[in-house]
Amino acid sequence: MQRVLVEGARASQLGVADSAGMGSVSQRQLEARTIYRPGELLEATPGLVASQHSGEGKANQFYLRGFNLDHGTDLRTSVDGMPVNQRSHAHGQGWTDLNFIIPELVARLDYSKGPYNASTGDFSSAGDTAINYSNRLPQDQASATAGQNGYGRALLAGSRESGDSGSWLYALETVHNDGPFTRGDNYRKLNAVLRYSDGFANNGYSITAMAYRGAWNATDQIPQRAVDSGLLGRFGGIDLTDGGQARRFSLSAAWARSDEKQTTRANAYIINNRLELFSNFTYFLDDPLHGDQFAQPDRRLTSGFDVSHSWHDHMDDMAWSTTLGLQAQNDNIFNALLHTEARQVLATVRADHIVETSAALYLQQRLRVTPWLRGEAGVRLDRYRFAVGDVRAGETLASPSISLAFGPWSRTEFYLNAGHGFHSNDARGVTQAQDPATPLARSRGLEFGLRSEAVKGLQTVLALYRLDFDSELVYLGDAGSTEAGRPSRRYGIEFSNYYKPFKWLSLDADLALARGRFRGTGAAPGDDGGNRIPGAIEGVAQLAATVTPAGPWSGALRLRWFGPRPLVEDNSVRSKASATVNGRLACKLASRTTLELEGFNLANRQVSAIDYFYESRLKGETGARADIHFHPIEARSFRLSLNHAF
Repeated sequence: MQRVLVEGARASQLGVADSAGMGSVSQRQLEARTIYRPGELLEATPGLVASQHSGEGKANQFYLRGFNLDHGTDLRTSVDGMPVNQRSHAHGQGWTDLNFIIPELVARLDYSKGPYNASTGDFSSAGDTAINYSNRLPQDQASATAGQNGYGRALLAGSRESGDSGSWLYALETVHNDGPFTRGDNYRKLNAVLRYSDGFANNGYSITAMAYRGAWNATDQIPQRAVDSGLLGRFGGIDLTDGGQARRFSLSAAWARSDEKQTTRANAYIINNRLELFSNFTYFLDDPLHGDQFAQPDRRLTSGFDVSHSWHDHMDDMAWSTTLGLQAQNDNIFNALLHTEARQVLATVRADHIVETSAALYLQQRLRVTPWLRGEAGVRLDRYRFAVGDVRAGETLASPSISLAFGPWSRTEFYLNAGHGFHSNDARGVTQAQDPATPLARSRGLEFGLRSEAVKGLQTVLALYRLDFDSELVYLGDAGSTEAGRPSRRYGIEFSNYYKPFKWLSLDADLALARGRFRGTGAAPGDDGGNRIPGAIEGVAQLAATVTPAGPWSGALRLRWFGPRPLVEDNSVRSKASATVNGRLACKLASRTTLELEGFNLANRQVSAIDYFYESRLKGETGARADIHFHPIEARSFRLSLNHAF
């Protein structure tokens, strides 16, 4: 049979979503986005910002729901069922490196916010994002891209039918990028995917191999005083030997069987990750002679599986589904903290062999009572075991959740959600002799939301939430790590709109505001002094227009506003807000050939991608100086791509 490609507006979530924070972004919508690096695909999640404070190969910094999520803490990310977050990582808990993603292969991005889903677990309290690759591509494609600052990219991807229902998917990508920095990043990436699939998503299986390798120089954050004095330009660096290299190899399999009464799904994976990271955030503060550069090597083998079985049935207006799931993951980790100079080891601060194992059993019950009332209740039981050398620790935690949906009335639904979640802490902190960290830090969330399509062509989502944590993980800019801090509470509001007034025009408008404070020790009624959460985002907004007329031309323009943040607990030092505009313009030269121009930071704003406040010492300074340290947003640049389908 001839293939038919159906294109439409953003899929309606009425009657589907369990909360206002749930959604799905299609491949066509993702293609319309202009992304500087692969991790920015997650910005398709309303209210989420992906930033960077170092070289191109390093994991992104993420912000969502009032959190500075560091490199992925409290934002669970998966690719085809494989976890991306790395536990007890050398540099940051929940390390989420998405540089191995090939955007052209992404079929769908699913997201949810808040601890209201029993199937997600660790790292998902603020949000959960799931990237799903295609099993087949409509057409094979080749792409070549050239841009400013030494940017180059080549891609070859396609699929081949095998037998009656089988298919091979392949992709090979290579990238080089220097960026605008005085010493170029010299980022070199090689990426490959090979998949065999048979059948379909609900009745079929797939086996996937992925390989990624990247190496780069890094211009880390620099002190504001060095720029003000003329010692450095905005794109200069202090330690010119910072940088790193990363490798990721994975083999995964997924299988599903469905009939009218039940569905079984299973996936298993084995992932080999390696990272060598060299950083220097304080320069000559601790060692005036050799400098403060440190290395954080991390190599690990991660294996696990996720299997679930659902029973579903209906009678008249009632429908129900019961899902029982079992998940397990094991991480065999070797990491260290080394004092280095020009990437040469001077001393070993610590070196550890970590074995972290977890297993979870969860039960979800969905019930539609009437056409206007449905709900879901779930409970999750997690067991964690931490081993660092000969020291052991462990904890078991139960996490219940409940969601109710009312409507739709006049194509408007209302949601109530409550649930418990958690994030695991670094095994080294959990097993230390003095003041050990809580193995699993609990979160509690409440949310009220609505979703409306009452106006033709307009999808509107409004969410009001509160999220409490028993222990806040705070990023330490001068140490390049995280530590468990005081309990915290966040309130927030999210307002998202998608409007398609014409077939050829779609408009997005997203706004998220949040208020985050530490709770407990140091808090005084009516006094916020000393209780701000450093880096906690207070506001995010995105405005976008996508134009796809019938002719050969199409384009998109997107404005992103990244709000101010407190940088210290007493709020005496704050980062400034920033606004950037990205855009793309495409022209179809022939039926199978497209020329596309992407532009980044079109207004050439000299703003920060990220800010920290801590003490450092430059060469020649007599002592420590507290200062804002920032990483600049890249200067205006353009990339030109030639894409051919065959």
